[in-house]
Amino acid sequence: MECPSFNACLQQSICDNWDRDALTDYGTQTYKFKDVARIIEKVHILLEASGVEKGDKVAICGRNSVRWGIAFLATLTHGAVAVPILHEFLPEQIHDLVNHSGAKLLFVGDQVWPKLDASKMPGLEGIFSNSNDEYSLLVGRTDKVKYARENLNRLFGEKFPMNFRARHICYHQDNPEELAVLNYTSGTTSNSKGVMIPYRALWSNVEFAHEVYDQHVKPGDNIVSILPTAHMYGMAFEFLYEFCRGAHVSFLTKTPSPTVLLKVFDELRPKVVISVPLLIEKIVRKAIFPKIKAPAIRLALMTPLLRDRIKMQIRRRMQRSFGDNFAEIIIGGAAMNQDIEVFLKGIGFNYTIGYGATECAPIICYAPWDKFKQGSCGKAVPRMEVRIDSRDPQHVPGEILARGMNVMLGYYKNDEATAATLDKDGWYHTGDLGVMDAEGNVFIKGRSKNMLLGTNGQNIYPEEIEDKLASLPFVTECVVIQKEEKLYGLVYTDPDELKKARLDPSELARVMEENRQQLNMIVPAYARLHAIVQMSEEFEKTPKKSIKRYKYVNYEV
Repeated sequence: MECPSFNACLQQSICDNWDRDALTDYGTQTYKFKDVARIIEKVHILLEASGVEKGDKVAICGRNSVRWGIAFLATLTHGAVAVPILHEFLPEQIHDLVNHSGAKLLFVGDQVWPKLDASKMPGLEGIFSNSNDEYSLLVGRTDKVKYARENLNRLFGEKFPMNFRARHICYHQDNPEELAVLNYTSGTTSNSKGVMIPYRALWSNVEFAHEVYDQHVKPGDNIVSILPTAHMYGMAFEFLYEFCRGAHVSFLTKTPSPTVLLKVFDELRPKVVISVPLLIEKIVRKAIFPKIKAPAIRLALMTPLLRDRIKMQIRRRMQRSFGDNFAEIIIGGAAMNQDIEVFLKGIGFNYTIGYGATECAPIICYAPWDKFKQGSCGKAVPRMEVRIDSRDPQHVPGEILARGMNVMLGYYKNDEATAATLDKDGWYHTGDLGVMDAEGNVFIKGRSKNMLLGTNGQNIYPEEIEDKLASLPFVTECVVIQKEEKLYGLVYTDPDELKKARLDPSELARVMEENRQQLNMIVPAYARLHAIVQMSEEFEKTPKKSIKRYKYVNYEV
């Protein structure tokens, strides 16, 4: 289903699926496409009457919800630039990103708003609640903003006096190089980079999903939105594609427990499941591995006549866990544990692993599950090129470079970072190391960016946690690692410092626990440390005196 532009895709889908269910906050209200269209028009009136012009920034911060989704769609179809901000950021981080983006308006969820200080976001002309049907005004700094909200229903009635119909829709006609989304890679202005996503990248990612999934996903089919829509992975493949396809998206408005998640999958039976490795690994380790390690099962797996039957039963159990109605599970966002991947491939489970980056909105590589090569992350997707910067790309790891329609325009207000990442020939330097086989399959060998992924898809940058940890008492060197869903701080303390302070091991352990508690008060919930582990020796370092991080990724804690 190819449309000439991204907003044209949105408009066509709304018109074609007018009476179908579109968006649901799971367990509460469902909105049809015509309901979404009506509310988009109301938000357009708010934006226009508030003085938001083409290209102006509109920030959106809150949990996944119908109102989040509509505010996002309304911003783009008005011609403004959406600035999605993860609701789990600390208040100071949200203030910083709103200010850095130059947003005129902020749509904010009720779980975030009480923690914010409007006086620290002086550039905003208005703040609207993203948690109710009418987008109530929380802060209005101009007469335009106040007038827009106070007269919204009257203005809507004047604009559509004979009732609102599909024929009235006329969205902003976007062009390929126009800025659509400003997506921040981090939560602090000192390290944050605002990725400028153009409309061509949004269109190309949605078009890729059409090419891959339209044979499986039909209008009206169910999809569950689990990953944060404030990140490109969840935004593109759990929301935007499905909306353009006419599917029914159910947002999980709160972080679900594994029990709740399995119940949702069983009830909605989604046609495609988008996941991060930790979710899959958790289910396999906790629900599958303990059973297949039983003596009787291990014996059966060694018996040729029983092996295939046992594998089929395990595969069916895995499939039922995700609703037993999906074409494939696409896993992305971080590296997959190799033991888990070998197991999944061995039982014939219909999964695949993709590769992407915020800077590519996000997809770079993919292969369908039945053509997917174990250990790889697929091949370059349509409209993208991938190459390995190496003298021998098949055998010697080099930096993975990507070029094509999905690539960003650059980093907002950061020419230096842009020049370091996008070269003169248009290649995006991912910072990841890999090799590529003769068939074009890409194998990631190391992630020089070091990013970790939280259980619900949050990007975790260990350097930012380490920066804070290193400033605490008796922390000489540190590395943050991830084991399943938990974060650990590996800490080395200079013996001379201990001798000066006359601290024995038990007292040092007490200090480190205090450090952990203090750190956890100043980082987002998903970045909190589960424990601090004392190292007996200094970390190994390169000639440039940087820690060889890869040596400690699999450290036993």
